[in-house]
Amino acid sequence: MSQLVVLGFDTEEQALEALKSLRRLEHDGRISFEDTAVVTHGLDGKFQVKNEASSTTETGAAIGAILGGFITFMFPVAGIAVGALVGGGIGALMGRGVSGDFVKDVKEELPPGKSALFLLVRGADRDAALGVLRNFKGDVIQTTLDPDAEDAIRNALK
Repeated sequence: MSQLVVLGFDTEEQALEALKSLRRLEHDGRISFEDTAVVTHGLDGKFQVKNEASSTTETGAAIGAILGGFITFMFPVAGIAVGALVGGGIGALMGRGVSGDFVKDVKEELPPGKSALFLLVRGADRDAALGVLRNFKGDVIQTTLDPDAEDAIRNALK
C-alpha cells in the first residue's frame, strides 16, 4: 500500500530540488513513487501545480498507444497519439494518484511564497530517503506514515 507524504518548503526551488534528489534514489531502485506533485503558492496569491505523470497514467498511456497503433493502421501516428491520450485518461481515472481534492485542501492552508511537495510512495529504503531529506530544511505537512517514521522525517528536515 502506498504512503502519502506532504512536505512544506520555503520556496518552489527547494521543493523541486528535494524531488530531484529523491528521483535519483528512485533511479537507483531505493524508492518507488506512484505519484508526485509540487504546489507553489505565489506571493501574488496564485497557485501553480507541477504534477508529474503517475505510473498508472504512464501505464495507461502506453497501453493506449499500443492499442491505437493496432486499431488505426491507416494513420498510425494519429492512432498512437489518440490511443495515448485515451489510455492516459483511463490511467488518471483509476484514481491511484494524489487526490485533486486533497491537493486543494493543502493549497488553502499553504502560506503565500511557500511550496508543498506531495509524494505518494510505494516503497522506500527509509535510511536512504532520510539521508536525502537531511540536505533540506522543511516541514512535514501531513503523512499516512506511522508516528515513528513521521518523526524521523521531521528530524531529517530540521
